[in-house]
Amino acid sequence: MDFQEKLARINELAKKSKEEGLTDAEKAEQKERRQEYLQTVRESFTEQFKTMTVMDEEGQDVTPKKVQELQKNNKRKK
Repeated sequence: MDFQEKLARINELAKKSKEEGLTDAEKAEQKERRQEYLQTVRESFTEQFKTMTVMDEEGQDVTPKKVQELQKNNKRKK
């Protein structure tokens, strides 16, 4: 199941939950799909940080230390 299909299923279960309620199996599926979705979003966000550089008005690198550490750790893994 790809990202868009997972998101569609999450929305489908949310709508059904509001309209008529979910079975225990559907509640478990909803919880699992939400966790998968959050994991994907977090991974994507982390990947974006690995390539981010913050510059001030004077053109100096002011990238936060946590982001710099993440970038250093990423370079070591390659």
